[in-house]
Amino acid sequence: MDEVEVVVAHSERATLRVGDVFLKVDADQARIDVEVEAMSLAPVPTPKVLWRKPPVLAITALPGTTLGRLGGPSTGSSAAWAAAGAAIRKLHDGPLPSWPGRAGRSISALAAELDDECERLVTSGLLPADLVTRNRRVAEAAFRPWPLAFTHGDLQIAHVFVDGDDEVTGVIDWSEAGRGDALYDLATFTLGHEEHLDDVLTGYGADIDLDVIHAWWSLRSLLAVRWLTEHGFDPFAPGCEVDVLRSRM
Repeated sequence: MDEVEVVVAHSERATLRVGDVFLKVDADQARIDVEVEAMSLAPVPTPKVLWRKPPVLAITALPGTTLGRLGGPSTGSSAAWAAAGAAIRKLHDGPLPSWPGRAGRSISALAAELDDECERLVTSGLLPADLVTRNRRVAEAAFRPWPLAFTHGDLQIAHVFVDGDDEVTGVIDWSEAGRGDALYDLATFTLGHEEHLDDVLTGYGADIDLDVIHAWWSLRSLLAVRWLTEHGFDPFAPGCEVDVLRSRM
C-alpha cells in the first residue's frame, strides 16, 4: 500500500499525496470550485481532475520537479527558469476568467489591508517599526492601474513543475486564480530568488517595471508574516519572507 504523505496542512486546508494521486481537503467549497474551473481554462498544463467529493478533490501528480522552494536552494538551469517565464506569459495572455482572483483585489482594499497589517506587526512587536515602514513605502509602487490578465494568484515556485531545461509539465494549486495583475504572479514566483528574476523575464519576453516587482515582494511578505507565524510556518527562516523584507532596507 502506498504511504500517505502530508504535503501541507493547517487549519484552513490540507493536501495529501497517496502514490500518484493528490487529495486536497478544503472546507471552503468556493476555493475548490475556483481551482477546478481555473484548471479547465488555463492555457498551460495542469493536473487532471480524477474526482470530486466535497470537501475532497482528487487530482493526478505531475511529472518533473519544481525549481525549488522559498527558503531553500534554487535548482534548474537558467533555461529552465526562462521556460517557466514563457509558460507564465502564456497564462497571462490567455482568455480572462469571469471572476477576480487574489491578484485582482482593488487598490483601495489592498491599501487598507496593508495598513492594518503593518499596524499589527508593529504593535505586536513581531517586526521592528523601521523594517515595516520602509517596506510599506516600497509596496506603494504596486498601487497603480494594471491591465487585467489571467493570473494564478499563488504562483510559488513549488507550484510549477519542469522537466529538463525547456519543458513546463504543469502548474498546481489554482484556488486563488482569476483576473488580476500579471506582475503579482511574477513577483510571487521569484520571491526569495531574486537571482533568477532576469532568467524568468527573458522567457516572459516583455518589459517589466522592476519597482512594481519589488513592491509586490514587500507587500506579499508584509501580509504573510503574521499569518504564517500563527499557522505553524516560519517566515523568519533564512531566505523566507522576513529576509525578503530586510533586502529592501
